[in-house]
Amino acid sequence: MEKWFIKNKKGDFSKIARAFGVSEKLVQLAVNRNVKSASELKEYLYPDTHMLLEPNKMKDSVLAVDILKKKIEQRKSIRIIGDYDVDGVMAAYLLKVGLSRVGAVVDYEIPDRIKDGYGINIDIVEAASSDNIDTIITCDNGIAAYDQIQRAKELGMTVIITDHHEVPYEEQEDGKRIYKVPPADAVVNPKQWDCSYLFKKLCGAAVVFKLLELLWKEYFIALNELEELLPFVAIATVCDVMDLEGENRVLVSQGLKKLPFSKNYGIQALIEVNQLKERKLSAYHMGFILGPCINASGRLESAKISLKMFLAEDYERAMQSAKKLKLLNEERKELTSLGVKQAYSVVEEQYESDSVLVVFLPDCHESIAGIIAGRVREKYNKPAIILTRAEQGVKGSGRSIEAYSMFEKLNECRELLTKFGGHPMAAGLSLPEENISLLRAKLNQNSSLTEDDLIRKVSFDMELPFNEISPKFIREMELLEPFGKGNGKPTFVLRNVEIINGRLIGKDNSMLRLSVKTKSSSNLYSAMLFQGLDRFEEIVGEKYGKNAMEQILKGNAKNILLDLVFYPDVNEYNGKETVQIIIQHFR
Repeated sequence: MEKWFIKNKKGDFSKIARAFGVSEKLVQLAVNRNVKSASELKEYLYPDTHMLLEPNKMKDSVLAVDILKKKIEQRKSIRIIGDYDVDGVMAAYLLKVGLSRVGAVVDYEIPDRIKDGYGINIDIVEAASSDNIDTIITCDNGIAAYDQIQRAKELGMTVIITDHHEVPYEEQEDGKRIYKVPPADAVVNPKQWDCSYLFKKLCGAAVVFKLLELLWKEYFIALNELEELLPFVAIATVCDVMDLEGENRVLVSQGLKKLPFSKNYGIQALIEVNQLKERKLSAYHMGFILGPCINASGRLESAKISLKMFLAEDYERAMQSAKKLKLLNEERKELTSLGVKQAYSVVEEQYESDSVLVVFLPDCHESIAGIIAGRVREKYNKPAIILTRAEQGVKGSGRSIEAYSMFEKLNECRELLTKFGGHPMAAGLSLPEENISLLRAKLNQNSSLTEDDLIRKVSFDMELPFNEISPKFIREMELLEPFGKGNGKPTFVLRNVEIINGRLIGKDNSMLRLSVKTKSSSNLYSAMLFQGLDRFEEIVGEKYGKNAMEQILKGNAKNILLDLVFYPDVNEYNGKETVQIIIQHFR
């Protein structure tokens, strides 16, 4: 079930449109994305690095730079502890390059997903001590590692945490939260309650980028050299599904501009192996093509493969790694497809009435639990946690919906968990296998989700007749990019669209190409349905009879009308441009 609603925010669109030389529709789309004034519209349409905030406002950033400068001058050994996802790899790359650039003695360690689990652990700390490491600096992890950091301090090491995850806390009976910040020498994380940095939604790599901006300034390194690192920050921001607003919009838009021209052999090879060299790159390519390849190494082998690719000093070596990453990603896709089918089956047989889905797939590869959780969340519009059997107990990942803070709800169950951390929308956890049923019961008992929370909300920007769409308007909408979480691609609605005929396409006939028209015009338009074919057949059958789909495919459909939510695209063929409708929702 879906609830459709129009965003329909008000404003003097014509006056602003004239001032900026754009269409009224474009201004309305921007206003729908919470742009409230002409000055905000200028920043939104033309994001630039001068809009970035001063990094010294981030708590402990100046302290961390002072510590690093002393360690560098004293030639003390520094070890970076990264993470195995895209954000963790990119953050580790930035630290390795950034510290090496100013003469630091630095190496790195990235936890093994299976053996070590998420983030820094006691074994990694003690290994660093055995290697005579003086200073540990974490990236994209560390804020939830109180005991591990305490152990590092006991062993006499200096510790700097850079992270962006939620700060763990204990809630008192009176509702007051007692935050538990690890005893590091410096903690750089904008999520700290007493951090005055205004933008709280940076990814781990972006927090590192901010720290390097301060550090490099101390060594008089030009800002334009720092900006060459923006593609790495951009990929991390998109792949960690951060809101593309404020500073993130600047970081991603500027990173995208520099991405095709990056001199990094790893980036060049990854673009080449995915056949993107001649394409105009977008946030989509970062999030759905490049990012999954980077992630695949940490999922199925070691994230160090990806990191070494970016650190490669010649193209041939980088290309070898890029080819391996692409093969690993193909393997990951096959494992994911199998795991998703198993998860759907378990939900429908046992837990479909639960408001929070906790699914145990004992033989599933633990590295793809998060992807499967995302697919389950998407299908049922419910918070979903996928658990798998690990070397010690059970590990898993969760993905949530807007109405449910997964981090807070897991915090309420912390006595059942060995370890957990994350955000409102995503989390990782470990627990004894015997606690799975208890966790499922408590999460559902405490869920507080209403029936309305579990209805999928479909919002669209405006009603837009097909004859008002042109290639010029579609290109104008590129000013609103990059699209992603927090800045969705514009979508439109048109009611009572007549389906004329259709043809199944794709290697497994899972997609549908339609010819459609409106009652007021005889013009035919091409419409594509890339996902949801089964649901399309079901709705058409319910409304127009069991033979309706067959009639569409045979080209003799009569008076089959649907409401469509869509976005328009330009289809180029033999030098001719035509408008194509990409269907997102239907009823």
